[in-house]
This record gives sequence, C-alpha cells and structure tokens, in this order.
Amino acid sequence: AFQRALDVTSHNIANVSTPGYSRQRVELQTREAERYGSGFLGTGVQISTVARSYDDLLATQMRGATSSSSRLDVYASKAQVLNNLFADSSTGLSASLQRFTNAVQGVSNDPTSTPARQVLISEAQGLTQRLNTYDSRLQDVNAEINSRLGGEASTITSIASSIAQLNGQIVSAQTSGQAPNDLLDARDQQLATLSEHLNVQVVKQDDGAWNVFVGNGQSLVLGNQSAKLVAQRDSQDPSRLVIAYQAGSTTSDMSSTLSGGTLGGLLDFRREMLEPARNQLGQIAIAVATATNAQHREGMDLQGNMGGDLFALGEVGVLPRNGNTGGATVAVTRTSTGALTASDYILEYSGTAWSARRADTGAAVPLGGAGTALDPFTADGLAFVVGGSPAAGDSFKIMPTAGAIHGMSVLITEPAKIAAAAPIRSSASLANTGSGTISAGEVLDATNPSLRNGVTIAFIDATHYSVNGAGSFAYTPGGNIDVNGWRAAISGAPAAGDTFTMASNAGGVGDNRNMLAMMQSLSQGILSGGTESINGAVSRFVGGIGVATNQAQVGAEAQQVILQDTRSAVDTVSGVNLDEEAANMLRYQQAYQAAAQVIRIT
Repeated sequence: AFQRALDVTSHNIANVSTPGYSRQRVELQTREAERYGSGFLGTGVQISTVARSYDDLLATQMRGATSSSSRLDVYASKAQVLNNLFADSSTGLSASLQRFTNAVQGVSNDPTSTPARQVLISEAQGLTQRLNTYDSRLQDVNAEINSRLGGEASTITSIASSIAQLNGQIVSAQTSGQAPNDLLDARDQQLATLSEHLNVQVVKQDDGAWNVFVGNGQSLVLGNQSAKLVAQRDSQDPSRLVIAYQAGSTTSDMSSTLSGGTLGGLLDFRREMLEPARNQLGQIAIAVATATNAQHREGMDLQGNMGGDLFALGEVGVLPRNGNTGGATVAVTRTSTGALTASDYILEYSGTAWSARRADTGAAVPLGGAGTALDPFTADGLAFVVGGSPAAGDSFKIMPTAGAIHGMSVLITEPAKIAAAAPIRSSASLANTGSGTISAGEVLDATNPSLRNGVTIAFIDATHYSVNGAGSFAYTPGGNIDVNGWRAAISGAPAAGDTFTMASNAGGVGDNRNMLAMMQSLSQGILSGGTESINGAVSRFVGGIGVATNQAQVGAEAQQVILQDTRSAVDTVSGVNLDEEAANMLRYQQAYQAAAQVIRIT
C-alpha cells in the first residue's frame, strides 16, 4: 500500500507543471479482519482508491471565467484597431473633414484665386481617398474575421471530437469501478481549452460521460459522438461568414446564439462595432457629398455656368438571398439624407405582400407606397421599386450606406469649374426715394430655366408691388418673394415708383456667396432628421468607438483579475504542492520501512 502511495506521490511530483493536472491522493482503508477465538485480528491496510483533488463547482467557474476573458480580450484588441484608425489627430476622420472645410473657407476668402480652388479640389480628393482607405481597412478587418471564424470552427470541431473520444475511454475504464484520473484530467483540460473559444454548458451522465451544449442548447458532444461547426457564406451577404451547426448533410446558421470565447468575441465585435462603423462612415460620406453637391449645383463657376456635382457616390447595395426561387427585382434609391439610418434592412416577400425589417434587430419597418415606379415603397429615407415575379420566402438585403464610399470620387478636376459665386444678384435703383432694401437672394431651384432671367420688382404704392409689370402683390416687410426659382426679401419702407431688380450674376468672378452657403450647409443639421450636423455626427462616431474601446479594455482587465482569482482557487484545490509532496514522501518512506521491518521480523 505504501509502495503505491509512493508511486502516486512520484506521479504528482512529475506532473507539477502539467497543464490541467489534478493532484492525486491515495485513500487507504483497513483490510477485512480475521476472526480468531479471542476476537478479530486486523490483516493490514489496502488502497480503496486513488482519488484526484477536484472541485466541480470551481471547474465550472473556471470555464466561465476563461470564456469571458477570451471574449473580452479579442473584442478589446479589435476595438483598438478601429480606435487607432479613426481617432488619430493627423489622419483621423475629424482631421480629414476639417482640412476639406478649411479649403472651402479658402475659396470663400479669395474666390478668384486659382490656387485656392486647386487646394479645394485636392482636399476633396484627399477626403475621398481617406474615406476609401477607411472603408478598405474595415473590409480588411472583416476579411480577417472571416478567416479567423473558419479557424475557430475547425478548432472547436476538433476539440469536440477529442472530448467525445475521451468520453468513450472514460466510460469504458470506469467499468472497473475506479475513476481513470488522468483521462478525467485530459477531458477537463479539453473542456477548458474549448471554453477559450466559446461558452459551453456541461451536463453529466450517470455512466461518466459529459455532454457539451452550445448556443441555445445545440449538442456539440453527446456521449462518444460529436457534432461539427462550420464556417459558411451568409445567405444574405456573401462578404461575411457565419458559423453553422452541421448535422448530417444539413447546416443551420447559429451565429446569433453563440457567445463567449474568442469566437463569441469575434462575432460580437463584428455585430456591435465593425458593421455599424462601416454603415455610419458611409452615412457621414453621404451627408458630406449630398450637402456639398446640393449647394454646389446652386452656384456659378468662373465660366458663367451653373455648378454640377462635386462628389459621386456609390449606390444602395441590394443583395438577393442565396436560395431565392422567384424572379423578383428590387431597385432602391436614397431620397432623404436626414431620414437615413445606419441600419441594413431585409425586404421579404411572404407570398402575398412585401415587408421590411431591420437586419440587426429584426424590428419591423413600416413601408409606405405600393412598390411601383410611380409609387415606390418608402421607409427611412429610401424608395423601393419591386418588379418581376417573387416567390414566397424570397428576400433581399438592403444596405443603404455601406457601399456609398466604394463608389465615391471627385467629379470636378478643373479649378475654374468650382462654383463659388451665386448665379443671381440683386440691386436697387439709384432713383428710389424710399428706404427699402433688397436681400442678395438665394437659389431655390437651380434647374429652373428662367433662374437667371432679369426680373423687375416695381412698387405701385407703399404696400403693393408688381413683378415685370404684372400683378399687384401685397408688400410685407421682410417677406419672401419667390420668382423663377429664386427667393429674395425686401425690407424697409419703399415708396411708390421704387424699383428693385434681380438679374444674372454673369461676370461675378469675385462673388463668394455660394462658398459661404456651402460652409453653412456643412455646419447645419443634416442627419438624424435634420438635428445633427456632419461635425456632430463625426464626433459622435469617433467618440462612440473610443468609449466602446475603453469599456472593452477595462472589462478585459477586470475579467483577467477574476480569471486569476478563479485559477488560484482551482490551484489551491487541485494544484501540486511540492513541499506537501516531499512531506508525504518522507512519511510514506518511513511507513514503508517500518512495514519492511515487520515483515523481516515475522
């Protein structure tokens, strides 16, 4: 018995540094006594079992702490990548937008300067290139996550197979009535390793096998059988991989139910930070381009022509689901920048009607209109035109903002084509006797063919005026006068016979009014229903990433402390203490030597 005790002590000492090893101990008991005439005489000692020092509750806590720590570690590291990308003081998003705004201000300060106009074009190109760089980097991160998801699925499947094999060996070994300690340690170690990759639930069977479940209760290991996790293309978006549960020849996406570990951290980061970041970045790009384009179209360039779009934008992404059986077509356009959200949508056909829901939350989105070209579906700043013959269950993923940057470019390359001036100018007759004054005027509809035609406003009396000699309109000081796609306002007290004119601003090369209006449009509320400016959206975007990164890092550090405490508690119970083993060795050696003396004497 003491020889076996020495063997166990030697085994403990040899495995002092073995990961997952649980200290073993010999449990001794007296042998059955023999009866003699004078009573019962003991027959010595025997080993009842070799038990391992193990606490199931601590082991469960260790798996949970490991899973949480691994998740937060990978989440925090990926979040830091985004934070470094956007928050840099010289190359970050805020700095890039500020340089473009400064260039607009430069043209406003000196509208006749060709170098200032060239700087504006260069900064517009720089902003576009920077946005494309951001977008490409985000796609690279997505590609990296796809690659890692494939590796995680293979690793998890391999570990599950090992656990199933160990289950079979343990069940077979336990038929002898003794616990196979080293096999049990090996299984615990495999479970601990599995917990580094995702959160698992363990259920014990009476025969000694442990079943492992993931997600919402899908069985990864049942006895000596294991299932597979595979990475496959998302049916709604081929640019992203999802984790699917494979049973036989069928697979089902279970990405939304998996949590914890490096796998859960990757999935959570993609869902909570990466995909929203790309959508929000596209939303900001759309706001910059649409605000700039709208104002630039209302201006006049050095050649006397009306301005055109400064930026081109990518179209709304429409992806049919892999597996659609009908012949439906869907075309989506942006109708309102202020109503756009940073969400993707799923447009589905039930067999009788179309419906829409958010891709991230699944919340229903009400659709207005009939879905035709004359009366399209409308929702959140988008117009949907459906055609063809859809089949029940067909669906399309709509990405309003994610692809905007990919197709973004600068359309104007000649400095003279920068529309810095307003196309109209107002004046008051020098012969006027009243105190009336007219505003410079603003463009309401740059496409009106009569926009730059001369218009005379003549006062019939102090309270009425005519336009080009026609009509009699009541005069309200400061009230809007809208004619031919422009708006002006007259203030003060005009006298009868006073005249004011609005004419083409041809030759107004020193006019900077359109650049001033562009500066104002970039600082006004554009997003979130007109309540948030571009700068406000950028600050919220960059600040949100910074806050999320900090929270992830603080959480990772706190969870690391919890993991260390849990590991210390496990080591206290299961770890090998060399001092204790040395003491046991001396004790067992002395007992062995004493027994040897008894044998020699007898």
